[in-house]
Amino acid sequence: MPTRGGDWYDGSFWQGLYLHQWGVNNDAIQATWEYLYKVIMLSNKSVEQIRAFQVTHDNAELPGYLAEIRAMRAMYYYYLMDLFGRVPLVLSSSASMKDIVQSERKDVFDFVVKGLQESAPLLSESHSNQSGDYYGRLTRPVAYFLLAKLALNAEVYTDNDWTDGVHPDGKNIYFTIGGQQLNVWQAVIAYCDRITDMGYRLEPRYETNFAVYNESSVENIFTIPMNKTLYTNQMQYLFRSRHYNHAKAYGLSGENGSSATKDALRVFGYDTDTVDPRFDKCYFAGVMYDLKGNLIRLDDGTVLEYHPWEVAVDISDTPYEKTAGARMKKYAIDTDATKDGKLMENDIVLFRYADVLLMKSEAKVRNGENGDTELAQVRSRVGAVSRLATLENLLDERLLEFAWEGWRRQDLVRFGMFTRACDSRAQLPDEESGYTTVFPIPGNVIKMNGRLLQNKGYDD
Repeated sequence: MPTRGGDWYDGSFWQGLYLHQWGVNNDAIQATWEYLYKVIMLSNKSVEQIRAFQVTHDNAELPGYLAEIRAMRAMYYYYLMDLFGRVPLVLSSSASMKDIVQSERKDVFDFVVKGLQESAPLLSESHSNQSGDYYGRLTRPVAYFLLAKLALNAEVYTDNDWTDGVHPDGKNIYFTIGGQQLNVWQAVIAYCDRITDMGYRLEPRYETNFAVYNESSVENIFTIPMNKTLYTNQMQYLFRSRHYNHAKAYGLSGENGSSATKDALRVFGYDTDTVDPRFDKCYFAGVMYDLKGNLIRLDDGTVLEYHPWEVAVDISDTPYEKTAGARMKKYAIDTDATKDGKLMENDIVLFRYADVLLMKSEAKVRNGENGDTELAQVRSRVGAVSRLATLENLLDERLLEFAWEGWRRQDLVRFGMFTRACDSRAQLPDEESGYTTVFPIPGNVIKMNGRLLQNKGYDD
């Protein structure tokens, strides 16, 4: 979110997020913590109610409902563990603050894996991205996807001190699957294969996954259902990225905000003869046109042209203050969207099969095997030239394939690249320790419960 004069500064809030200068009293981090625990507490209440109901009722569907809620709770603990490291494992809806204690990261990891493994056999095999009784719900393929992610990141998640320079080896961390003990890389492959066996495949056209009505996608595994008349979920990406006049030309609104970094432009090969075919599917760049092919103009009559290379943390008082940066294009324009374009029909994609293929490719490489086949499937779908499945190429491929889909931070942490200096972001003092790979426990939370310890590297 580049600072554009009076836009997108907000007391250096947006700059701080990019520069890793978020501090222990950051409102967005506290709101994230509170939201995740809110869902966990609601899940705890539901678990308690179903178990109480089971005492006097023998309804056949109750075990499935209980499994679904346990899996949902496990997913939210997965997000907490990923973002904050050491967090309290709260399993009662009536737990007192004085009784809440912190759990080691590995203990939370083990709890999440156990919950998903025990729940998965009781969950429906339905494709929950598609309309029907299980639309938007956590089904068995979603649980398998989460288990694959847990295994893929196990070296990170089983490390109770991520600042000491000593990290576990995935070949020595084991999952038990189908009675077999597999190292985490083998476990990733096993769960990915189970998802393949459930009928998921790549859509022939990349864009189909992000279409206005994308419920029919054979690639999307888990989505947030969107419906402008039924739900209040809002798509913020498009709204916040487009220039005001750009969005206005579509009959919508924009906030002239989020833009691609220069690092992303370089990975995509932007402005070269070898630009990745997905660039034009993910970003608006250059001269802009409305949906009828007419030039879009700024208020002074000049043509709206985005300048990707002019992006920086602060572009105030430059000729490109309002036009720097490549903008978010990934989701098709719903011209009937309401609430300034934020209430749209495109379901928001969280998990999809392309990720399954790239997880499997990476796991093979990390286990000393060849992952070229899976990487080739993803690249050939968009007409990209073939590449060898090396870790460096796979990290780049994950940016090319999943731009704007929310995986970059986790990927950079797993590859040991999150704390490096990049673009106009210098490495913070002592950041080489890896302390910013997790966020601080919110300061107000620690004040409420003095037994919680702050994550290393952050001042209380």
